Formats: sequence, structure tokens, C-alpha cells
Amino acid sequence: MSAPLDVCIRGAGIVGRTLALLLARDRLRVGLVEGPPPADARADVRAYALNAASRDLLLRLRAWPEEQHATPVQAMDVRGDEGGRVRFGAVDERAPALAWIVEVEPLLARLAEAVRFQPQVELLSAPRAAALTVVCEGRRSATRDEFGVQFQVTSYPQRAIAARLDCEKPHGGVAYQWFDDGHVLALLPLGGPAGNSVALVWSVQEARADELLALGPPEFQARLQSACHDQLGRMTLTTDRVGWPLQRAQADRWCGAGWVLAGDAAHNVHPLAGQGLNLGLADAEMLAQVLHEREYWRSLGDEKLLRRYERARKADVLAIGWTTDGLQQLFAQPAEPWSALRNWGMRGFDRSGPLKHWVVRQAMGQARQPRTGRT
Repeated sequence: MSAPLDVCIRGAGIVGRTLALLLARDRLRVGLVEGPPPADARADVRAYALNAASRDLLLRLRAWPEEQHATPVQAMDVRGDEGGRVRFGAVDERAPALAWIVEVEPLLARLAEAVRFQPQVELLSAPRAAALTVVCEGRRSATRDEFGVQFQVTSYPQRAIAARLDCEKPHGGVAYQWFDDGHVLALLPLGGPAGNSVALVWSVQEARADELLALGPPEFQARLQSACHDQLGRMTLTTDRVGWPLQRAQADRWCGAGWVLAGDAAHNVHPLAGQGLNLGLADAEMLAQVLHEREYWRSLGDEKLLRRYERARKADVLAIGWTTDGLQQLFAQPAEPWSALRNWGMRGFDRSGPLKHWVVRQAMGQARQPRTGRT
């Protein structure tokens, strides 16, 4: 007969596996529910920008990928459509890197390996009863609906296109981003500091997404090179292209008696700031902290206990959500005076000194975590 579970985590993605490892360190008996394998067996071409806080967390869990799969970003170069430009450098922040671009599949593999060697975690094919159920199923969570949670979605008229490419010139550890005519194009460095591979994330209007995805590889490569002004020379696709709709979303409730949401099941943000997975990993770390610090007489599923986690995380998520939404709305306006205003703002921000430094430290995960409080 199987041992009773303390916590059942529904969803074995990056956030779910990370949380399972954190809770297992507290000697909690954790069940981790793996969903069925995806019908589409193509390799995952996405890459995540992880900040220092996320890296420290994964290093503590011995789940950080090998060097070739986690490329440090030494500088960021962000450009507007009328000469606006903002540059950030790790040297200016006296940091080893601004962020690390991490490939999805190697990270999942390292987490899976760590879970496999953790005796407190049991892999499940279906949910089992537990004192606490944690929902980490992503934006399309079915369990969230079972708990009666309303997922309030604001859809952007955009899709993100992701792919990997080899470039004629080495990236030099620089992440590039262009805001142009309502579109956001990012090239993220891959393959280590001396690499010449990049991960593409191109957020474009729906009609243009259909057009770009329908192009043959040579035509798509030519269109991309033009959009990034041949910054890295000739570009060659090394993977298929994938696209997905963009949205900002927030659950109206993050917890109830015996259950709680984390990661994309609780919130989604626009990818232009690269903070989506950082928010999810911060959820996992805060939830583990709240459960660790609970009073001896409180059960794991105590709703008042779980609300400490919700309060601690909601402010951070809302701030990132509103910031990315505001930037998306600002750069989606092609006409004057918006173009002149945003590019003037970019130039001013680039010269702002302490303000720029503060914003960079926030994005790097150096902000102080809020106290959970007790009620």
C-alpha cells in the first residue's frame, strides 16, 4: 500500500518539479503528477531568461544545467523604432551576468534527475489524496476549473514565434531586443559565451504571425535578418518554428482550504521582459518557505496559512504584469506622438543613472523578498 501523501503537486513542469524538491527537503511526502506525453513530439525550442535568484535556487537543488545549456548574458541592447536605445551591462552592476539564457529540455532533464534520486517524491500518473494539493498545470489547468477559480484573461492581438538559429557572427553574450511598429523581437544568446547560436522570440500581430510561419526557411531568415538590421550577419534556422498566443492573466483566487495555485496556473505575463518563469520559480520558493515556517498546530492545507503565500507573491506578480502590459501598449502605438514619446523616454532612461540601476537590480532578482506575515 502506498504511503500517505502530505502534498500532491499536479503538474511536473519546471515549477512543479522545483517545488517537489523544495518540499522534500522538509521531509514532506510529495506526490508529483506527470501528465500524458504531448501528442506533438517535436523538441521544445524555447529558452528562458533566468535571473540570479532563480539560478541560486536551482543551484541549491543541484538542478542547474551544464554550461553549454545556460549562457550568461553580459549585456542587453534594447532598441526603439526611432533611435531610442537602452543598454545594460553586467560589469556596470558588478555582477557575473545580467541573466542566464537556459534551454528548456536540459533544465527539465536536470530537474527530472534530481526528482528521481529524491526518495520523498513519488511520481504519479493520477492525483492522490493529500493534505495539500498544489496546481502547477500551466495556463490551461483543468484542476483550477474544478476548484471554481476564475482565470481572468486579457488576450493580446499577438502571437510569439520561437525558433533557434545559427548566426554568422558570435553573439558575445549580448541579448538584443527591438521594438518596431508594434512588434517585439528578441535574440537571446545560446551555446555559451563564445557561441553563435540564438533563441528567437518574435512577438508579432496575428496576421503577420500567419505570414511569417507560412514562409519557407530562406524567406523567413531574410525577413528576420532585415528586422534585426543584420546585427549578427547571416542567420540559419536550426529548428522548426513554433507560435503561441500571448495573454496577460490572473486567477481571482490563488488558494482555498486544501489547495493552492503556482506558476502559470495562477498568472501569465507578456514575455517581453522575460520574467514569466522567474515569477513561477519565486512562487515555488515562497510557498515552500510559508509551509516550512507554519505553526506546529496548522495543517498544510490551512487556508489562512496559504493566504500568506498569496499575499507575499501577488504584489510582485501584479507589478511585473502591469509593467509588461504598459510597455506592450506603449510600443503597440505606431502613430505620433507615441513614437517620439517612447523613444525620448528610452534615451532618458538610458542616462538616468540610479533609476536605471534600480530597475536592473529588480530584473536580476536582487529585490528583497517581502515578509510573509502571520494572521
